Amino acid sequence: MDIDQAANFLAGSILIGIGFIVICTVVITINNLFSKYWKPIEWSWPEYGKFAPYEELVKKESKNDQTAPK
Repeated sequence: MDIDQAANFLAGSILIGIGFIVICTVVITINNLFSKYWKPIEWSWPEYGKFAPYEELVKKESKNDQTAPK
């Protein structure tokens, strides 16, 4: 691979990445414009500790099993 091919590969990779970002942005913008028909896309990171540890889930499950009608 000579320098011309490497430069073309680098430029192409950068342009494909930018194009992908632009397409995602347009899709999200259009979705949010028409969000009254469906739920809009929201960007958020899960909060630390939001999900219960396994032990708490087992406790809740066993408690629900005891109170369930038979």
